Amino acid sequence: MNPALQVDVRHRLGGFALQAQFGSDGGLTALFGPSGSGKTSLVNIIGGLIRPEHGRVVVDGQVLLDTQAGIDLPSHRRRIGYVFQEARLFPHLTVRQNLLFGRWFAPRLAPATTELDAVLELLGIGHLLARRPAGLSGGEKQRVAIGRALLAKPRLLLMDEPLASLDEARKAEILPHIERLRDELHIPIIYVSHAVAEVARLATTLAVMEQGRVVVAGPGAEVMTRLDIAGLSGLREAGSVLEGEVLAHDPHYGLTTLRSRAGLLQVPGPPRSQGARLRVRILARDVMLSLGRPQGLSALNILAGTVAEIGEGDGRGAVTLRIDCGGAPLLSRVTAKSVAELGLVPGLGIHAIVKSVSVEAP
Repeated sequence: MNPALQVDVRHRLGGFALQAQFGSDGGLTALFGPSGSGKTSLVNIIGGLIRPEHGRVVVDGQVLLDTQAGIDLPSHRRRIGYVFQEARLFPHLTVRQNLLFGRWFAPRLAPATTELDAVLELLGIGHLLARRPAGLSGGEKQRVAIGRALLAKPRLLLMDEPLASLDEARKAEILPHIERLRDELHIPIIYVSHAVAEVARLATTLAVMEQGRVVVAGPGAEVMTRLDIAGLSGLREAGSVLEGEVLAHDPHYGLTTLRSRAGLLQVPGPPRSQGARLRVRILARDVMLSLGRPQGLSALNILAGTVAEIGEGDGRGAVTLRIDCGGAPLLSRVTAKSVAELGLVPGLGIHAIVKSVSVEAP
């Protein structure tokens, strides 16, 4: 079966060379990398705003671009929804009118992906219909912009740093809605970001860009724990993503028990439904290591594993290791002295210790 999304592009912009190749089976594909790495240029090529020297873009079997075959659908025929960093709503129109503007671009014969009522429920914006953009918060504006893009019935949704202009409170407001887009609508999403926390929470596929090249692409949780990639996110941001099933919630202590491939985890936070899927992030600097199973610790999460890989030292006395916990990768950042004194080598059995309060969960 061919991937839902296939991108293979080569293009030169002045002295900047863009070379990107990746594919995904749908869900949310994050383009991650520092500013100037070529993420927005690549999105503009996919959207038909830039014609590359060489390129092929296929979405759900529909060829949007194939320079070798002479195919280059204009942007208005690609059926791509675009959500920018700024909402770009029409200030003189109400929210309802802004939303319905997207329908002008919906092909009559296209299968319906969503209708107005479904979009209002999905994004939680039904109470805003009579307002104008000036009376909306930044998060509300972005939800309306997403709704407008969805009502155009896109085959692909491009989101170019949609949370970059929002404060932390507004980001927390909108992230659950993007998760619902990813999980409930069968529309491939390309999401551009240089924020590690967003990518860790949202990405099913991760394509890492550096100096115009996609240096690695694959399942998000696997790519984030590659030692050759972890440094790109900054030493303090490197970490792992674990996904699991909620087994129970203890309201007295405010802890949820999560069953993951790495083992059972105690996660703090609000009540969660039994059987729900939950994705958590654990920073490498919050993972301690022990040769034996420790006793009498305040840390509630102790995961058995094996040292899989030891990275290069950072020149400041620290080393990042990848631990294999039941097939789930976990990063740990410790001192080079600890590596030497514990005799850590690939293949050695180890226990990873994680404080519950250090586990980041939505």
